Amino acid sequence: MTDYSSSDKPTVAVLGCGWLGLPLARALVAEGYAVAGSTTTPARLLTLRDAGITPYLLQLGPDITSTDQDTLRTLLTGVDVLVLNVPPRTAAAGGYPNLLRPVANAVRELGVRNVLFVSSTSVYPNEMRPMREADAVSSPDAQSDLLRAEGQFTPRQGQWLSTVVRLGGLFGPDRPPGRFLAGRNDLPSPDAPVNLIHLDDCIGLLTSIIRQQAWGYTFNACATHHPCRRDFYTAAAQYLGLAPPTFKAEDSAGGKTIDSNLVRRTVDYTFRYDNLLEALEYC
Repeated sequence: MTDYSSSDKPTVAVLGCGWLGLPLARALVAEGYAVAGSTTTPARLLTLRDAGITPYLLQLGPDITSTDQDTLRTLLTGVDVLVLNVPPRTAAAGGYPNLLRPVANAVRELGVRNVLFVSSTSVYPNEMRPMREADAVSSPDAQSDLLRAEGQFTPRQGQWLSTVVRLGGLFGPDRPPGRFLAGRNDLPSPDAPVNLIHLDDCIGLLTSIIRQQAWGYTFNACATHHPCRRDFYTAAAQYLGLAPPTFKAEDSAGGKTIDSNLVRRTVDYTFRYDNLLEALEYC
């Protein structure tokens, strides 16, 4: 893998400029990339423009309108790298692959060279063992909606190169983990490991993948620190001065631990917030 020179930086489109996508797009602009971005919120168009991002108002859906089809094609015309950051929660149950099908078709028709698919570690079963990338395989006919959606962007016949990044639970500014479970009672699985990643590490890792042209991979991305739910969410709530959650004393079931060693061996990026307890003050 080699970094782009200052004269051959690709044009990047960030599809989904929300809590993660907007600061990611800003970071890419700061690195000298020409960046286009989409939002579903008209009021955010000016925010994107003021950040140096070419803004597009785009609404994906099972019955995408001809206007949105045209906008999608315009957004992706001449784009080298597409960052696909559309959360599955924006789709109805079972509809995530359908939501993204127009995007896959446009990537194919318009010759986008690379796709960076922002996915989730929720694709893995909740079993008491480390989960590595091979433990969940994306394909167009997988049982999981998210795996089927990933499979739509697996290149065929060398049309493009994609990399899938399966992020752990997201936390950071305006999303402090102390609020996630504060005040709730009789929660299950107190001893299950926590699998989280800070917003700054998401941005740093994703920009590094683009810069270093790390294409053709599936990566897990998560902090190496996996405290148990009881310890972490109690400390996180207390840090904010909130009532800590309580857990079922008799429920000692564990859960999956996300292994992110592959991305750490492959991409030249040093995680800033590997200790989750120390990261609480950066939210």
